[in-house]
Amino acid sequence: MQEPEWMAKQFEENRGHLRGVAYRMLGSLGEADDAVQEAWLRLSRSDAAEIENLGGWLTTVVARVCLDMLRSRKARGEEALTSDVPKSATAAPTTRNPEQEALLADSVGLALLVVLDRLNPPERLAFVLHDLFAVSFEEIGSIVGRSPAAARQLASRARRRVQGTVAVPSANLSRQRKLVDAFLAAMRAGDFEGLLAVLDPDVLVRIDKAAGRPDGPREIRGARAWAQGALAFAHAISATELALVDGTVGLVWAPGGHLFRALRLTFAGDKITQVDIIANPKKLRELDLAVLSD
Repeated sequence: MQEPEWMAKQFEENRGHLRGVAYRMLGSLGEADDAVQEAWLRLSRSDAAEIENLGGWLTTVVARVCLDMLRSRKARGEEALTSDVPKSATAAPTTRNPEQEALLADSVGLALLVVLDRLNPPERLAFVLHDLFAVSFEEIGSIVGRSPAAARQLASRARRRVQGTVAVPSANLSRQRKLVDAFLAAMRAGDFEGLLAVLDPDVLVRIDKAAGRPDGPREIRGARAWAQGALAFAHAISATELALVDGTVGLVWAPGGHLFRALRLTFAGDKITQVDIIANPKKLRELDLAVLSD
C-alpha cells in the first residue's frame, strides 16, 4: 500500500476518536469536523515515517487546533456553541445535521457541555483530554505550554467547577433528584396528575422577561395554574437534563449543548415549592452550574 493510501486508512480509523475529542472541546459538531479536517491537512503535509504514534500525534494536533479555536472564540467574545460556519472555503464538506448533533450532544451529556463551556480554554482542554480521554499531563502540558504539574492543576480546577461544591447533604440531593425525575417523567408522558403530585399546591413560578411572552405573566401561583401550561413545552424535554443549579437539583434546557433556559427549583418535604425560569443571558452566566453525578 502506498504511503498516501496508508495515511488515509489510518486517519479514517482514528476519525471517530478525533471527532469525539474535538466535539467535547468545542461543543459544536460543525467546528469539530473543521478541526478534524485540519488535522488531516496537517497529516497529509507531514512525513508519516517520522511519526511514532499516529493516534497520539493526531490527538495532539486536534487538541492544538481546538485550543486555538477556543482562544479565538474567546477573543472575539463569541458565545460558544453558536457557530457552525466552516473556517475555510477549502475545507471538506462537513456531515453536520441538527439530528446528528442532538444525538451526539445527548451521548456526551447536555449538562456537561454547558458546564464545559464555562471553563477557560486551557482548563477545558486539560479536563477533556485527561479526565475523558486519559491523556497524560506531560502531553497536555506540551500542548498548553505549561509544566505537567501546572497541567494537573488546570484539570483539577476544571474538575471542581464541573462537579461543583455542593453544600447540601447527599440525602437531600437524592430526594430532590427523585422529585425532578418524576417531574420530567410526567412531562414526557403528558401526565397532568403526575405533575401535580410533585408540585406544592401553592407552588410559585417566577418567569424572567426573556423566558416568557412579552405580554405574559411574570409570576404564576398554584400547581394547577402552571401545570397545564407547562405541558405545552413537553416537546422540549428531549433537550432538557438534570443539573445542579446554585447547589440544588434543577433543569437546564440546552439544545445542542447551548444553554437557553435553566429552571432553579426550591424544595420543601416531598414537593417542589418554587420554580425560577431563567433565560436572560446575563443571569444564566451568573448561575452556579455543575454536573449531577450518577
